[in-house]
Amino acid sequence: MRRALSPAVALAWLALGPGPAVAAEPPALTVFAAADLTFAFRELAPRFEKATGVRVTLVFGSTGNFAHQIREGGPADVFFAADQSFVDALAAERVLLAETRTLFAQGRIVLATPRVFGPKLTELRGLLDPRVRRVAIANPAHAPYGRAAAEALKKTGLWEAVRPKLVFGENIRHTLQFLQTGAVDAGIVALSVANVPEVDWVVIDASLHAPLNQAAAVVRRSPRPELGLAFIQFVNGPEGRPIMKRYGFMLPGEF
Repeated sequence: MRRALSPAVALAWLALGPGPAVAAEPPALTVFAAADLTFAFRELAPRFEKATGVRVTLVFGSTGNFAHQIREGGPADVFFAADQSFVDALAAERVLLAETRTLFAQGRIVLATPRVFGPKLTELRGLLDPRVRRVAIANPAHAPYGRAAAEALKKTGLWEAVRPKLVFGENIRHTLQFLQTGAVDAGIVALSVANVPEVDWVVIDASLHAPLNQAAAVVRRSPRPELGLAFIQFVNGPEGRPIMKRYGFMLPGEF
């Protein structure tokens, strides 16, 4: 019995065509992805490569920084943002192909404590403990998870007291590294990257911040836009959804 191809794989296969018997180089796809997707996409990309023969280059970083780079000509084929507003803005500027814009996940934030610190914090007010001297969040100026962390601290009335303790990560993965190395005593990071051996965590009430709705779209100047669209559909399809779910993302249809 022949197994049916998923729509994303079929799209990529049709885009590539049967080709010559021996290809000099496999087609390439460069993905600019928010840092909260690091672990999930490192698992997803090899599966997409195996299914399509496309070579995927993953570049992780801050959504805001990537939006600026793409606007200025950065070499991305497809953009996965931790905040849909960045995709919407670039689509309105015709930098991204609006017709490919796809909502793919909703993120959550957690209060994290390095295990070397000792006491596990279970609520945001624990950040007022004098033993907590440094608190890591992603930079709210360009990182959606940092903005969500700041919103949660402000809504609970803790912002002014905690602000002198804050250490800003360039993106959410960099923020996690502060926690993993014990460089800070606590932090607020994405649930999708929090399951590491060095860290304990508790989920922060989602009502304390604006929803972290995440969207993707293909970059207009990409020479192979059909491959970027195929990767988006792969993430949102039957191959990708279980992996995204396992890393703590809520999926379209669930929020």
